Amino acid sequence: MLLIVKRGVTRDEVEALIREIQRFGFRPHVSEGEETTLIGAVGSSPTPEVMEHFRSLPAVEDVVPISKPYKLASREVKPTPTVLAFPTGQTGGGHFMVAAGPCSVESREQILTAARFVKRHGAQMLRGGAFKPRTSPYAFQGLGEMGLELLAEARAETGLPVVTEVTRPDLVERVAEQADVLQVGARNAQNFALLSEVGQAGKPVLLKRGLSMTLEEFLMAAEYVLAAGNPRVILVERGIRTFERATRFTLDVSAVPVLKSWTHLPVWVDPSHAAGKRAWVLPLALAGVAAGADGLIVEAHPHPEQARSDAAQQLPEPLFATLMQRVRALRAALEPATGEATLAG
Repeated sequence: MLLIVKRGVTRDEVEALIREIQRFGFRPHVSEGEETTLIGAVGSSPTPEVMEHFRSLPAVEDVVPISKPYKLASREVKPTPTVLAFPTGQTGGGHFMVAAGPCSVESREQILTAARFVKRHGAQMLRGGAFKPRTSPYAFQGLGEMGLELLAEARAETGLPVVTEVTRPDLVERVAEQADVLQVGARNAQNFALLSEVGQAGKPVLLKRGLSMTLEEFLMAAEYVLAAGNPRVILVERGIRTFERATRFTLDVSAVPVLKSWTHLPVWVDPSHAAGKRAWVLPLALAGVAAGADGLIVEAHPHPEQARSDAAQQLPEPLFATLMQRVRALRAALEPATGEATLAG
């Protein structure tokens, strides 16, 4: 249920209301606007008697049920967009970020070279896989611990925060020691034990949509992270499995405006995994930007033809530079007053 707090209520009265919510076994989630304070009481469905009890309290203007099954992710609980801030920029609420780098960390030279050129062309976050879940058990699975150390070295040199995937609950603590953002990939998007664990790790989480997930299922997956106490979640549309085989997956561009109308969380697009071929990454990236995405996560490699994973879809430096130029131009056209500024944070 959602409690609408009366105007003019003191901080002490709000705190007392929060304690009362907790006494009934609900988890309070406070959203303070310029004129109205809302408190979501999240938990099991309240009985009419419980709702009437809270409605009768002097600090409460009204009590309304939360209709969405994804309580904390819903705009009913938090009507304003969530904005996540990093040293290099922000995402959400009109702010835009680009994360870029290789699919996998393969060597010191490779990740440092990639980090340098993606930063040079305007990326604000470095991506790279240290632990790689692969369809084939015989494919390259990443460098593991060494990959984490190389990512940390690249961050120290470039200043770019690092996002890398965590594949198992028992790896969360170790990956969180090095990463600035924990990625949960499409194959683990409904690994609820992993989602709960990353929710307790104290780091922002980048959650990719599963291959066959509905948008409601996607938000319910995010709810596991939020319910564990972590409000810093980025949703990523990365293409879903359909009957079409021309592309690796089918980028659901409509997911961007739909999600942004349903949730306060930032929504990004991953054009690389949707396309599967580097020639199509740029148009899909621009489609995501035009649809209103809050960011992109793009694969870029110094020598894509030598990449040990996803070689066909990774961008070399010249193509990545072109992508960044086109993204800036499109954002400037969509938001003439702020497009250039928000891409830089």
